[in-house]
Amino acid sequence: MTQALITLLTDFGTADYFVAAVKGSILSTCRDARVIDVTHEVPPHDIQYAAFTLLAAYKSFPAETIHVAVVDPGVGSSRRAIVGRCADQYFVGPDNGIFSYIFEREGDARVIQIQNEEFFRRPVSDSFHGRDVFAPVAAALANGVEPDNFGAEIADWVRLDSLAPKVLADGNVQGRIIHIDRFGNCVTNLTREDVDVGFTLAINDREVTSLRRFFGEANATSAELFAIWGSAGFLEVSVQNGSAASMLRAGVNDPVELLVHRERG
Repeated sequence: MTQALITLLTDFGTADYFVAAVKGSILSTCRDARVIDVTHEVPPHDIQYAAFTLLAAYKSFPAETIHVAVVDPGVGSSRRAIVGRCADQYFVGPDNGIFSYIFEREGDARVIQIQNEEFFRRPVSDSFHGRDVFAPVAAALANGVEPDNFGAEIADWVRLDSLAPKVLADGNVQGRIIHIDRFGNCVTNLTREDVDVGFTLAINDREVTSLRRFFGEANATSAELFAIWGSAGFLEVSVQNGSAASMLRAGVNDPVELLVHRERG
């Protein structure tokens, strides 16, 4: 039997006991599981940051991987706990949109509300479902428990704003910044399907007309804003050896507009 693979993505940081407790809860039920850290440095309560990070990472993992994502400002409230199945992988966490980018991309997600308390760690803390609900459910999946044993299927799972850009009346494409990484690169929701060869990208009263293959491409000034296809498959706005976000004074969800009728200057 293949060793079960469980990933963890949280906003817990590493200074406290939280990550260790979640791993201990998993291993208490499935001692042979292999637990991989995606990151524990998601900004506190930032569901969109977590959703993008997992979206960018999940396809790197093999089939049957179990992804546990816990960025859960609604812990202890009426928000639901879910298990999702798509892309031949499992997704365990709160129903707050954290998996919605993946479910949207895949288009065929089957989502189960976690209701069967038989699988929970006791007692269940109202402030630590990562340890007491999500970890043991993930371990149960690793032990071969089928998702239907946890509860009923739902269709109204929480969705973040769609990743799909909008085509405007003039033919331009309206997108937005969906993530800013630690280098200050501004990741947009524009994909290769949206971008014409002669594009001009408007963002915060600036225009970006240069599209590079890689960051250190020759014949360009270090202060020049440019676009580049990021490894997650989205168009990013960057500046060599600097922060495009700082240069543009840009933030997540700021609009970007693809001017498809403009020729590159």
